[in-house]
Amino acid sequence: MPSPAILTPELVRFVTSHLSIHVAASSGGHATLVRGLGCRADPATAGGLRLLVARPQAEPVLHAIAADGRIAVVFSEPESHLTVQLKAHAAYVTQASDDDTALLPPYTDAMVARLASIGTPEPFVRALLACPADELIVICATPHEVFGQTPGPQAGQSLGAGQVLA
Repeated sequence: MPSPAILTPELVRFVTSHLSIHVAASSGGHATLVRGLGCRADPATAGGLRLLVARPQAEPVLHAIAADGRIAVVFSEPESHLTVQLKAHAAYVTQASDDDTALLPPYTDAMVARLASIGTPEPFVRALLACPADELIVICATPHEVFGQTPGPQAGQSLGAGQVLA
């Protein structure tokens, strides 16, 4: 059962701060993954997130979500590798709104800057994250579990409400 308290203000700030995002799902025992292109808190769902993805690359993930609604989402800060994983049981797909599509340009610009700090060329990042607005789709999810995934001895541990990211 989803816990509305799982997304603390600190965690919402972190996951919406233009991080590297990967959304995973599985169907028939086969895992599939797609790169996220932005994230925002869902104004319609307490504790929910709206994850922007490119439909052409996301089709296997979208099919898996339609099959059982379970996803895992990893958010990672490229400069420090500070990483969290959120899990949700009842994810669903919806059309991108204007507010959703507005996420892509600032997300791309922020990722260009973040990855430039570790030597990744701007043209590569822009090509990696390029997606026409009409190909964007949103995965909505209310996380029920959160795990610290920053490399180190605490990786994989469940983070309780109010626990600091590290």
